[in-house]
Amino acid sequence: MTAQVIDGKAFAAKIRGRVAEHVARLKADHGITPGLAVVLVGEDPASSVYVRSKGKQTLEAGMNSYEHKLSADTSEEELLALVRQLNEDPAVHGILVQLPLPRHLNSDLVINSIAPEKDVDGFHISNVGLLGTGQKAMVPCTPLGCLLLLRDLHGSLAGMDAVVIGRSNIVGKPMAQLLLGDSATVTIAHSKTKDLPGVVRRADIVVAAVGRPEMVKGDWIKPGATVIDVGINRTAGPNGKDVLVGDVDYASAAAVAGAITPVPGGVGPMTIACLLANTVTACCRANGLSEPEGLTV
Repeated sequence: MTAQVIDGKAFAAKIRGRVAEHVARLKADHGITPGLAVVLVGEDPASSVYVRSKGKQTLEAGMNSYEHKLSADTSEEELLALVRQLNEDPAVHGILVQLPLPRHLNSDLVINSIAPEKDVDGFHISNVGLLGTGQKAMVPCTPLGCLLLLRDLHGSLAGMDAVVIGRSNIVGKPMAQLLLGDSATVTIAHSKTKDLPGVVRRADIVVAAVGRPEMVKGDWIKPGATVIDVGINRTAGPNGKDVLVGDVDYASAAAVAGAITPVPGGVGPMTIACLLANTVTACCRANGLSEPEGLTV
């Protein structure tokens, strides 16, 4: 068996296209332009590249992009004051504070100072609670992207056996909640799970988000299962240059699975696409308008 490759890059392009269409309608019908504010503290190279990409794609979708770049020694009060200002700005519908923050800043305090309805990362404790109780929430972008890929592939997930490997607040836990919301039977596993390969082997859907390069082997995978690899790990390649690999041993898993996401080109592109989708959703909710179909849960 050779697995179907789930092309996250192509599907993310479709999502961005839907976002752009909805933005155009908001402008034409209501005179509203969704706005996304991104706050970057310091000059972490990876974060800087990511923020530039977010800004570029925000503008390409027809939305307003507001970038706030602060020095690494910015005080907590200065950062919180900026967040308060963005909370009160009616032109800003989504706020994202890029993580990680410098060590002297309390990330939880900063994230929870964002107005929950503008928290397009879905990290605010209120959104975590709303998602966990099955209520309308802003949903974390990476798990949302995984869910949209799975829905596109399978249609209904009802009754499917899903295993999420990883228990982080950013991916593992919200991913499990989203799968439960779509009526899958869900197990959250992790590095200390007894007989982890055996637990994974019974799953129709495997979402790997454990942060360990190529940890999940092909003989862990049930024949025909769908594998969603969230991991992005930089390791030394055969020629000495760094290469990106996932949490799944792609070659061995692709020989067994029914469908699999590659790394890169799988889940990664979906994250920014879903950030844009969340911003449109937040804009519609703020203005009492119907939410865009197919862009949220």
